[in-house]
Amino acid sequence: MTAAIDDDLWSAIGDPTRRRVLDLLLAGGPGTATALSDELPVTRQAVAKHLGVLDRVGLVHATPAGRETHYRIDEAQFARAVAQLNAVGSTWDARLRRIKQIAEAIKNASEEKN
Repeated sequence: MTAAIDDDLWSAIGDPTRRRVLDLLLAGGPGTATALSDELPVTRQAVAKHLGVLDRVGLVHATPAGRETHYRIDEAQFARAVAQLNAVGSTWDARLRRIKQIAEAIKNASEEKN
């Protein structure tokens, strides 16, 4: 793989609620914990904690605005995550192709014996 894997980044993305938060921010643009919690089956406090995790790994940026904090996707860090996912996918595609080749070779050798 060409891109180094960032375990903290993937740990953050590994949570389904955080992935849904990212989906909502990607689809609707910047949002607050309150607005995002309206779209999720968790409390505003839980959303705020998830946003804090995403902020720590750089996937979102927080901007205070009065009593609210607005969160937006960090496009560069998100692109980095996508590049890592693509690299992992390519690696696994190559591994699976090799497994298929080995399985076909075993099958062909078995058929030749019969």
